[in-house]
Amino acid sequence: MTSYPLILSSITPREAIADALLRCFIGIDHNDAAVFKSAFAGEDIYLSHSSMPKPFTSLSALTAGMFTRVGPLDTTHMLSNVRIDYEKDEDTANMTAYALCQHAPPGQGKQPDGPKYTTGVAYTVGVVRNKEDGLWKISKAVLEVVWTQGDQTIMGGPPPAT
Repeated sequence: MTSYPLILSSITPREAIADALLRCFIGIDHNDAAVFKSAFAGEDIYLSHSSMPKPFTSLSALTAGMFTRVGPLDTTHMLSNVRIDYEKDEDTANMTAYALCQHAPPGQGKQPDGPKYTTGVAYTVGVVRNKEDGLWKISKAVLEVVWTQGDQTIMGGPPPAT
C-alpha cells in the first residue's frame, strides 16, 4: 500500500483547508484509516448524510462504518467546485464543495461493463486548525446526495446505525 504524507510543506492556507476533505477521500479510496482519521478534528464530530437516519457524532463509529462498507470497495471520490470562507490568521474556516463518488465491488473497478454505483454529493464543511500539527481538520460536515446512478446494492444495504 502506498503511504500518503499527512502534511504537505508548500501549500497555501486555502489549499491546506481543502486538504482536510482531500485526506478524507484519499483515506477512503485507499482503504487507509490513518489518513482518513487525520482529516477529522477529534473523536467528537458531527457528520450528517442525507441517506442516513441520524448523524455520526463519533469518529470511531464513522470510521467503523466507512471501513466496513466503503473502504474495501474500488472507489474514487473526486472533489470539485471548492469554495472556502477563511479570514487570515483565524483557526476556523468553512467550505462547500461537490464530489463525484464512484464505487465498484472489490477488484471490479477496472471492468468497463462491471457494476458501478455513482453519486453526486454536495458538501458543507466546517474545519478547524489543529494547534499541535497545524493541519486543518473537519469538525462538522453535512453531505447532501444530489443524484445517484447505478447499482446501489454495491454499497451493502441500508446505511449503518449510528
